[in-house]
Amino acid sequence: MKLIFTTALLAFASTGALAEDQSSDDVHWSIVMSINEGMEDNVVPLLTRMSDATMTNEPDALIYEYMRSGDAVHIYERYANNAAAMVHMGNFGSNFADDFFATFTVESIAVYGPAEDDLKEVFADAPAVYLEKIAGFAR
Repeated sequence: MKLIFTTALLAFASTGALAEDQSSDDVHWSIVMSINEGMEDNVVPLLTRMSDATMTNEPDALIYEYMRSGDAVHIYERYANNAAAMVHMGNFGSNFADDFFATFTVESIAVYGPAEDDLKEVFADAPAVYLEKIAGFAR
C-alpha cells in the first residue's frame, strides 16, 4: 500500500500540479481542542454564534469551519491576510473569548502562512507552532 501511494504521489508531483503560488498572503490555522467537562451543551450554540458573527462581520474570513469527533473539536480558519486575521482575533477577544475558554481547552495550534509579529503575540501563551509555506498553491 505504501509503495502504491508513494508512486501515485510522485506521479502527481511530476505533473507540475504542486507549483508554488507566489501571490498568497493567506494566513490560516488549525486548532485542536477538547470540550471541557460539563460544557457539552454549550458547544453548538457557541460555535454557531461565532460562525454567524464571523460570516457577517469579517468579509476577509475565507474559511471558518469546525469539525468534531467525540470530545475533540478541530477548527480550520483561513483569512485573506494577516490584517484580516487580526480583525478576527479582535472580534473573538471582545465577544467570545470568555465563553470559548470556559467551553474548550486548546490542545494545539498550527499556524500557516505569513503570520506577522502581532498575530504571533496573540498566540504567545498558546501551544502554537508556525509553519512557512515551501510549496503548493491555493485557489
